This record gives sequence, structure tokens and C-alpha cells, in this order.
Amino acid sequence: MKKETSDYELLQRFIDGEQSCFEELIHRHKNKVYAYISLYIRDQALAEDIFQDTFLKVIQSVKAGKYYEDGKFLSWVMRIAHNLIIDHFRRIRQMNTMSNDDYESDLFNSKSLAEKNVEEDIVRIQVRKDVRKLISMLPYDQREVVILRHYTGLSFKEIAEITGVSINTALGRMRYALINMRKMINEKKISLTVK
Repeated sequence: MKKETSDYELLQRFIDGEQSCFEELIHRHKNKVYAYISLYIRDQALAEDIFQDTFLKVIQSVKAGKYYEDGKFLSWVMRIAHNLIIDHFRRIRQMNTMSNDDYESDLFNSKSLAEKNVEEDIVRIQVRKDVRKLISMLPYDQREVVILRHYTGLSFKEIAEITGVSINTALGRMRYALINMRKMINEKKISLTVK
């Protein structure tokens, strides 16, 4: 069985002129990077623009010699995407035209849920709305960890690298997020079960 070429090897070959190696890197990581961006950016065209900008910035940084192999290529790419998302929201805030409806992440728009009957579908939709509302009420740092962990499938180590905190801090934020969500569920008497 042939061993998969590492990200670093692909980058080196790209620097040496093999354009197809960068295409392989994009193909290898595009789903996670795009999923992460689209959790924050609801507008598909804008999410695609930020996705493209992310990889353009990766190319520029690699060609400028600003990436050093430490086995964390995906985390580095996610950090670039994260910074571009933050820049986008800063620009929007400066223009003072940000609408919550336009940019609220639709985290639960998933077709993977089984469709048994109309009543269950209605309950599922309500549960998703309730969970989305709970997540939106969390402090930003807790909300970010919940999204990165549960909707992009990143490890706490990767989350720590992307957000620039220690693993213990990332774990602590998740713990507090869950505590806060449980408290809100009890206070608001929300039922998050599908019968």
C-alpha cells in the first residue's frame, strides 16, 4: 500500500513548480475549510469568495516562505480562513450594515436527518432552531469552540491552534458552553428531543 504524500511534500513540490500538487492540497482539505467558513458566512457566494481568498493567501504565504513545516498545515489554513472571516465582519461592522438575519450561521440545515413523517420533521426543525438560538446566546469564545468541535469535526488540539489558546482553555470553553446551554434549557424549559 502506497503511503500518502504529506502536505509538506506537496507544498515543496508546488514551490518547485508542480502546480498540480497545490490542487491536491486543496482537494484534500477543501471540505473542512469550506465547512468552517460556511458556518460563519451564510451567503454561499461570499463563503466561496472567502474560501478562494484563503487559498490565495496560502499560496502567497508559501511562495513568500512564510510557512514552516510543523505538521500543522490544516490548522494554519484554518487560521487564515478564521482571520479572513473576522476581517469580513469588521468591514461589515465599520460600514454599519450588518444584519443578523443575513449572517447568522445556519448550522443545522442538514439533510442527513431521517424523514419519517411531517410531525417529526416539524419537531426536528424546532429543535434545530432552539439549539441554534442557544448557541447564538453563548459568549463568542464558547460559541466558536462549539462550532469548531461539533460542526467541523476538529480536535481540541486543532481548535486550540486555530483560536490561539491552550488546549485546556479550549476544553474549558467547551465545558462552560455546555453548562451555559444546559442552564438556558432549564430556564426556558426547552425540550430538545424528537419522539
